[in-house]
Order: sequence, then C-alpha cells, then structure tokens
Amino acid sequence: MDFKKINGKTYYISSGTNIGVYLFKDKYTLLIDTGNNNQQGRKISEVLEKNNMNIKYVINTHHHSDHSGGNYYVKENFPGSIIYTSEKEKVYIENDELFSKQLFNATPIKKLRKDFMTSKEMKVDRVINEGVEKINNEKFEIIKLCGHSDGQIGIATRDGVCFLADSVMSEEIIKKYKMPFISDIEKQLNTYRKILELKYDYYVLSHGEKIYNKENIKKLINKNKDHLLKYIDISKELLEQPKSREGLLEEIIILEEINVDFNEYHFLNTTIGAIITFLYEKEELNYQIENGKLYYYKK
Repeated sequence: MDFKKINGKTYYISSGTNIGVYLFKDKYTLLIDTGNNNQQGRKISEVLEKNNMNIKYVINTHHHSDHSGGNYYVKENFPGSIIYTSEKEKVYIENDELFSKQLFNATPIKKLRKDFMTSKEMKVDRVINEGVEKINNEKFEIIKLCGHSDGQIGIATRDGVCFLADSVMSEEIIKKYKMPFISDIEKQLNTYRKILELKYDYYVLSHGEKIYNKENIKKLINKNKDHLLKYIDISKELLEQPKSREGLLEEIIILEEINVDFNEYHFLNTTIGAIITFLYEKEELNYQIENGKLYYYKK
C-alpha cells in the first residue's frame, strides 16, 4: 500500500480498492472506504500511523465488501470513530446477508455467502444525503452515483478532488473483466451524465492505477458508456431469437470470451438482468413461458 498526496489535504492509499484520505487540522482523518476485511483495515491504519495520522471518520461509498469490509476493524480499534453512508447503503452494510441474497435470488449457498458476509454486527452511525455535508467543520460534496449499486455515492473535497467509487471503470479494469457489474442501467447512464457535469480538478476511481484530470475523466466516461451500450446492443441482437436470462448470459460469455469464476458469474447475471429490465421497460422486449422456461425476445 502506497500513501500518495493528490492535492492540499487530500490523499489516497493505493491498493486493490483505493482508499481516500482527507486530513483535518486536528490530525484526524476521514477515510473514504475501508477495504475488504479486517486485514485491510489494519494495513490502512498502519499506513496512516506512519504518517502521524489517526482515523476518526469513515464514509462508505457503497456496501460491497471491498469498500466496507474494514469497518469492523476501524470501530474496534479506533473508539469514537464515526461511519457514514447513504440511507440505502446503510441497510446493506448493517444486513450483509442481503447482497449475497440479491445475487442468488434466495438464501445463497455457502460458497457465495462466505465472501460477502461476516459473523459480526456492524452499525452505520450517520446517514448522509446528496449535497454539502459538514464533517469535523469541513465541507464535502456528496454525489449520488447510482447504477453499480442503488445507493452508491461519490465524495468531493475542498481540494478539488472527487472520489467516484465504482461508478466508472478504469481502462485496465475494462480490459480485465470486460463486462461491467451494473444493477440498474438507466441509473448508470444518468450517473455518466452527472459526472460529465462535475467541475473538479482530480478524479479518483476505486479500482485504477492513476488519477484523472477533467479531460481524461470525460474520455474515460465516454469509453465506459460506449462499452456498456455495446453489451446492450449485443443483447438486443441475440434476443432476435428467444433466450432465457441464463441462455443470454451463456451466449455473451462465449461470444466475448469472458473468463468467470463462481462469484463473477453471479455479478454478470445481475448485469444481464439489468439489461433485460432496461430493454423491457423501453418496450423493446416481450416474453413467453414455454416448457417450463421463461424466454425474452425482441419485439
């Protein structure tokens, strides 16, 4: 983990999930996300201690475990620390079984459940809303960035730095995973439009190796949008013939040569469901049930 300054009092810890850090005058810090688990939480705290900083505040951009998994470590080892998130994400963070249930559409089997659930209860201290929020006498802009998850938020500091969570995929992530993990297509497209209207100097993705400026982030957003629309168009083409949801996913995985493990299959199945909903609500699809299977097809 490397500790890097972006601008002013805004830093980040580069890792598998980048962690935002804002340093207050009293040497307390605001963390933007806490990593995947207790081990990541400990490593983050060690980095900050080496730089004479102390954890006091946390904003979770969303509930996925690589963003909130270190919460328990922070609460146990930094008494009086305060965790913030949006109202919708609070429900999932405090009830971590909901995410794996959402992926599996039922009580999930243990193989899926173990990566997203802990046996420890976690409470969010305060809900934050879109707009300006004051924390420790400093103002931060909270930005709704829904699509990847329903209550995901971004955070911008007074130093012109905006943390975009998982609302945008870096070039290397697009290349590695190909198909994005999206739960709501319409909201994701709205999020792309919203980010294009932001006026910050620096943009940090949760998964990426570089900081983006105003021009580079615009190019990346357009690339993300085109990439998502590509999979929507592929789906429409494949649905010229009736396909079940799993059948559509199967054909896209084969066509695009996507390598998936057990968890990733369920992530992509979510995206396929989101695409079907998007097209159906636009009245581009119909369905039929035949021989015990539900098929969708293009009108």
